[in-house]
Amino acid sequence: MARGCASPRARSSRCCRSRTAAGGKARRRTDSAAGSRRATCSCWRSLEWSPLRRERKARLLSFHRAGKATCPLRAGATMSTRPPMRPPGSVPTVLLGFQPALALTGALCLQQNLGSSSPSKKQSKENTITINCVTFPHPDTMPEQQLLKPTEWSYCDYFWADKKDSQGNGTVAGFELLLQKQLKGKQMQKEMSEFIRERIKIEEEYAKNLAKLSQNSLAAQEEGSLGEAWAQVKKSLADEAEVHLKFSAKLHSEVEKPLMNFRENFKKDMKKCDHHIADLRKQLASRYAAVEKARKALTERQRDLEMKTQQLEIKLSNKTEEDIKKARRKSTQAGDDLMRCVDLYNQAQSKWFEEMVTTTLELERLEVERVEMIRQHLCQYTQLRHETDMFNQSTVEPVDQLLRKVDPAKDRELWVREHKTGSIRPVDMEI
Repeated sequence: MARGCASPRARSSRCCRSRTAAGGKARRRTDSAAGSRRATCSCWRSLEWSPLRRERKARLLSFHRAGKATCPLRAGATMSTRPPMRPPGSVPTVLLGFQPALALTGALCLQQNLGSSSPSKKQSKENTITINCVTFPHPDTMPEQQLLKPTEWSYCDYFWADKKDSQGNGTVAGFELLLQKQLKGKQMQKEMSEFIRERIKIEEEYAKNLAKLSQNSLAAQEEGSLGEAWAQVKKSLADEAEVHLKFSAKLHSEVEKPLMNFRENFKKDMKKCDHHIADLRKQLASRYAAVEKARKALTERQRDLEMKTQQLEIKLSNKTEEDIKKARRKSTQAGDDLMRCVDLYNQAQSKWFEEMVTTTLELERLEVERVEMIRQHLCQYTQLRHETDMFNQSTVEPVDQLLRKVDPAKDRELWVREHKTGSIRPVDMEI
């Protein structure tokens, strides 16, 4: 800094030596007494407004106006990388310094790296893009991210972005789609249990009708082996009715009831998850709005600082110097506020990210559990149905055996023996 002084007297002054030795500590002083001493120091004025300093400042301003300003201190910084925590009132390194142009340069670089101020979609010139208050890597500059659960098509990897609704009027959060699927699955499970209940009613009504039919007296007077087979047919109906009653009872206890009782509190749990994630998303939106507000305030402070700097170039006065010091402090404070807002935003996004991963994995587990449970009980249904068919077959087998024994000749013999009236045939009359 001594190189920028205008005279040997200035280089040897105690004020210059104290500022060179103090370094960064002097940069953070904000009390009015220190500011007054610095404003009245002749070497400070000669340092700040030396020809070399004016040339450097003009070059930096021309670079900014051409859109070519760069900021090596912020190179590689992204919205998705959380800045280090700073104690309240501390000033970002990029905005420290005595020269107004350097403060302006750091603030402009910070604004460029944080992106534009579009409320719905803002894009960094480097590697981030923000959509609906959520920051993602820019697809043109960032390499492809590694999936959290590769090859598994997990919920936690594919529902981070929002999706347009079916009407195209708005967007639906990825978590909301997962929640809708879970609630739909619960509804499908309920409808399946209702289907089984209807099947039970049919079985019970069928068994009742079979039992009633087995008591019918139609063709009860059939005789012989055919009569025995017919009687067995009616008896098999009664046995089959008993089989279907047992089948309906097992359907109720082993299929319908478990389907109804599974995850009775499922909807209540889903509402808790929905409200929790929604609150985190609202907090993220609020933090994003604070970042945008701080960015706007920083832009205004920069504009004010630049205007006062130009006025100072035209006319030197104590009032103008005092105004520019205030503008410099406000610009530095605005930059610090922006950094704090970005840090709070990143914390909120990190919390939302963690809860999204945890909750989506839990939803995934519940979905697997639901599908597996339904599969097992449908398998039980088919097993009971096979058993019913086997029992029905056992009731039919006696009928088959008797039908194979039906012998018309034997029936005739038995009937004749029982009902015969005489075996002597008539003969011709003799004269």
